Amino acid sequence: MKKFLIAAALTVGAFAVQAKDIVDTAVGAGNFKTLATALQAAGLVDTLKGKGPFTVFAPTDEAFAKVPKADLDALLKDKARLTAVLTYHVVPGTVMAKDVKAGKVKTVQGGEITVTTSGGVMVDKAKVIKTDVVASNGVIHAIDTVLMPK
Repeated sequence: MKKFLIAAALTVGAFAVQAKDIVDTAVGAGNFKTLATALQAAGLVDTLKGKGPFTVFAPTDEAFAKVPKADLDALLKDKARLTAVLTYHVVPGTVMAKDVKAGKVKTVQGGEITVTTSGGVMVDKAKVIKTDVVASNGVIHAIDTVLMPK
C-alpha cells in the first residue's frame, strides 16, 4: 500500500509540473473564447505560448459582450489596434493575487494600468472576478471588462 501511495504522489507531481501555457489554459477554461479569437487575429498566440512569465488580466466572454458588436468587429479587423489592446492586458512576470499591490503597473503594451485593492481588486475600471489561474508560463486573472489603452 505504501508503494502505491508513493507512486500515486509521484504521478500527481509529474502532472502538476506539466501545466498548460497561458493560451491553452485560457482555452481550456471555456469562458475566454473571444479572447482566444482575438489573440489569434492579432498573431499573439505564439507570444503567449512562449517562455514568459506573463500575468494576463483576461477579459471573459461576458466582458467582450459588453463591447458593442460593431466596435468589437472593427477591433478584430484592425491588427495594430487589437495588438495594443491585448498587450495592455499583459504584465511581465508572474503576479499572484496575494502579491497584488495598489498602484500603477507597466504593461507589455507600454502603457500603465491602475490597480486598486479597496473593496476587491480592480484593474483600471475592470473588476478581477477570478484569480490565480496558474499556467506553465504565468498566471491568468479573469476580469469583467475589456481594458482600453489610454
